[in-house]
Amino acid sequence: MKLALVGVSHHQAPVELRERVAVDLDGARALAAALALGCESVVLSTCNRTELYLASSEPAPLEERAVTALLELAEEERTSLEPVLYRLSDESAALHLFRVAAGLDSLVPGEGEILGQVRDAYDVGTTGALLDRLFRMALHAGRRARVETAVGEAPASVPAAAAALAQQVFDDLAGRRVLLVGAGRMSELTARNLSTRGASVSAIANRTPAHGEELAHHLGARAIGLDGIVEELRDVDIVVASTSAPGFVIGDDAATSLRARRGRPLLFVDLAVPRDVDPSLSAVDGCFVYDIDDLEAVVDASLAGRRSEAARAEQIVAAEAERFKEWQASLAVVPAIASLRARAEEIRSAELARAERRLERLPENDRRLIEAMTAQIVNKLLHLPTVRMKEAAAASDGVVYAAVVRHLFGLGEEEREQ
Repeated sequence: MKLALVGVSHHQAPVELRERVAVDLDGARALAAALALGCESVVLSTCNRTELYLASSEPAPLEERAVTALLELAEEERTSLEPVLYRLSDESAALHLFRVAAGLDSLVPGEGEILGQVRDAYDVGTTGALLDRLFRMALHAGRRARVETAVGEAPASVPAAAAALAQQVFDDLAGRRVLLVGAGRMSELTARNLSTRGASVSAIANRTPAHGEELAHHLGARAIGLDGIVEELRDVDIVVASTSAPGFVIGDDAATSLRARRGRPLLFVDLAVPRDVDPSLSAVDGCFVYDIDDLEAVVDASLAGRRSEAARAEQIVAAEAERFKEWQASLAVVPAIASLRARAEEIRSAELARAERRLERLPENDRRLIEAMTAQIVNKLLHLPTVRMKEAAAASDGVVYAAVVRHLFGLGEEEREQ
């Protein structure tokens, strides 16, 4: 089976390009289903990346299919997108996903949200034997990296980095009022990080009132509709935006309300992809607009103490990726092993059937003993060849060994003769 990965991430593409190919969870489900024509497919889309994973046991242009899908999402930006797409296959694709799940490829190394995002993508994907195994092992690698190292220590997430950015702007967050736009997990985590630094959440604006009211209750804030955002901008100090809206939630129509602040500082932290806040608002006196890419500086400041832990996590991820490589390689010899065992069982059963009349004279317990002994003999005879074939597969010689076994034992000849 072959594995292909095509994607775009914060390493090569700015947020204005990434947001063109970003999809929500329902979009990921639909795209994975559309791509899964004769293959397996998972779509992973976060604020930092959109990646398409495809796998198939049949010859198929997997990479071309994934590239076409991303370019179609980009629409008029397709000419800008294609040069920054990365293409990986098999072992390289697996290692990349394992690093992603461990948070080693994130904007904030070791961030905790990515593991849940990988799990969600896996849950809504169209998986089969290979992608099911790949994503299960990736989740295991991500958990190991966090449990066995300190790579996830603070600031270990985008929300933590956003709170650190706010403190850099205002120095002291005590008494600062926060407006949350969006009531999802990212908004909640950011709010809690800001609260630990002294800020208070005054209002939560959300498209779905029930979700906004629930989070507002937990945070001691007011729930408002999206149409109340502009009025709320007059009094707050920090706006954290993290919705899945397809366009700007806070557009240039908010400029009038912002000018009424008479230059009082207002920080917009836009964590959404696509962006929620029109970047042109930064031209208004006293307004500061930061998007997900602007968190780079905050992240860089936290890297020094985490490099050794990241190196340990890389070792864990590499070991797990090697395990996947061996498993994937073993698939090349599985049909030959299955055919060999089937032939051995066919011979065993035929010989027992030939001796059936004589065996009938024996007590039932003796017949069962003979049945068990012959099965055990077959298993012991085939154990070492099976192990050696799997070892050869891991060393890239599996196809050769499988061909030799098929030739020596005449496996498949009956089918060709019929």
